[in-house]
Parts: sequence; C-alpha cells; structure tokens
Amino acid sequence: MGLFNLPPIWMAPMAGEASSATLVAAVSAGGGFGQLGAAYLAPARITEIAADIRARTDQPFGINLFCPQPWQPDDAGLDAYLARLAVWHAELGLPAPTRPAQFEEDFEAQLAATIAAKPAAISFVMGDPGAARVAALQDLGFTVLGTATQVSEGLALQASGVDAVIAQGYEGGGHRGGFLGTPEGALIGTMALVPQLVDALDIPVIAAGGIADARGVAAAQALGASAVTVGTAFLLVDECPLSPAYRAALLAARDADSTLTRAFSGRLARGVANRVTRELEGLVLPAFPQPNAASRPMRQAAAKAGQADFISLWAGQALPLSRKPGSAAELVAALTRGWTA
Repeated sequence: MGLFNLPPIWMAPMAGEASSATLVAAVSAGGGFGQLGAAYLAPARITEIAADIRARTDQPFGINLFCPQPWQPDDAGLDAYLARLAVWHAELGLPAPTRPAQFEEDFEAQLAATIAAKPAAISFVMGDPGAARVAALQDLGFTVLGTATQVSEGLALQASGVDAVIAQGYEGGGHRGGFLGTPEGALIGTMALVPQLVDALDIPVIAAGGIADARGVAAAQALGASAVTVGTAFLLVDECPLSPAYRAALLAARDADSTLTRAFSGRLARGVANRVTRELEGLVLPAFPQPNAASRPMRQAAAKAGQADFISLWAGQALPLSRKPGSAAELVAALTRGWTA
C-alpha cells in the first residue's frame, strides 16, 4: 500500500461506456484502485452503480466528477453542428438530430449522490473545486484530488487544499482535464509534467497519461509520482463493457491514429481518429457540453450498429501497448510489477 493506504495502481475514471460497476469492482478486487467516471451519470445512477460496486467487492474505490463548466448557449453554432450530424444520422437510419432537452447533469446533485455513496476518494477534473468545498469534503472523511495539466493548475489545487494532484500528461486518452489558459497551451507530456509538479508541490502527485505497462509505471515512480493512473489499458480487459465496434477499433488502431479533437464534445479530447474527427477537423464548434449532448444519440446508435466511424473512440497514445488480453486483476498485477515498494 502507498498513497493514503491505497494501492499504487489506479484505474482512470473513464466516463461513458466504461462507467461500469463490473469494471470498477474488478480493478479494486484485483488489487488496484478502481474509479467510477460519473460525469455523465444522473445522481440516481451514481447511487445505483456505487451500490453495485459495493455488492461486488469490499475494497475501496473512487468517484470522479467534472467541475461545472462555464459556457454560453450558442444557438447558431449548435444549429450548424446539428446540420452536420444530420448527414450521419441519415446514414445510420436515424431521425434528424434535434436540440437536446438537457445538456448536462446537475453538478450539486451529482456531488450529493457521490457523498452519499461514500467512496474512499472523490476526484475532480476540468476545474478547481475550491477551498471551501475541499475542506467540507475532507471534514466528511473523503480524500480529495484535483487534476492538473500544468504547474499553475497544480499550485492552484494545492492552495485549495486537495490531498493530491493528478498530473494528466498530453498522452492521456479522453478529455483534457485542465482549467487555466487554453487546452492547446497545456499540452505537456507526462515525462515533463510529473517531475515539474513533484518539484513545485508539497503534496503527492499521481502520474496519468501514456502509462500502459510495467515500464511506464517504473518510469512514473522514478519521476517522483506517488501512484499512477492507467486508463486505456483497462478499456480492453475482459470486464470492460465496450461495444464490439469500439473494441475492434482500438485493437486495429496504429500509433499514428491518435488525435486530439473537439469533434464529438466541443472540448479537446484524445482518441482514435475516424471519419467524424477528420471531417470536422479545424472547424469552430459550440462550447462543451453542447456538442457532447447533441452527438450522444448518434454515438449510441453507432455503437449498437457497429459503426466505429461515428463513435468517440477515446484512448491514449499508449494504446498499442495495451492489447494483451486478460482480466482486470491480471493487468493490475502486470502493472504492479513495475512499482517497487
């Protein structure tokens, strides 16, 4: 055991298809620290999935939320985005896309459900939860973590009192978790970011991004990380409920297929390039979460239809290192071999 008496191998809190009680529980039961990506979950679903995790394992787990994102409605931009989606909807045999009735879940209600679920740790991305909220959660007994993509963010999170900072390198899959400056200005690799944060902060740093095997774990520890967070590699374990189309796309992708895109959500995220990312490359889109909500029906239908060109194939740059079949417990064991006590 290491940081806060938790294992050194953490599963990244992946929202979307990987938000599965089966997967989170398998990681924790297998000797790692599973985390539920709850950003898109209704409060009732957070309660339900957390209870399911507890029914499957008595080991600790974490829950992750997106900090509230300031955004302005962009009716014209959203209409233009819906018009582009309409072409792909037609190909999939779907009705024409419509303006979403709801763009995002209520953050305060999500947080209340998370608190009631009593995970071992609550982590945040895309913002600073603030000193008052951090202190209130810590008073309730929670370990609180924030996510930084640059040193200035790490310092802000430390000033707010978080227990540790997750250093999200440029290589990591999914949405960029930064909140200061522009996403393009915070594209710092894990190898460069982790030691800078370790030197700048007085609290533990957890390395994330581009770590997929024991070598990456050892490298992160050598850079001063107190634990590592692994995402993409867990997408391909037996317990992860990815759609067959998503799984097949990950297995077929080459190293150079990794891309940063706003195409599906309006916020910069890393995944495997496909038709949607290529056809929307360089276009100005409405701010997150407007495209994210608008494209959800297409993504869900495409997953069922086996059409990977219309799915957000979030994955990190270490994807080609992540293709050994096996269980979550086997992956945790393999990664742990890179960590020395």
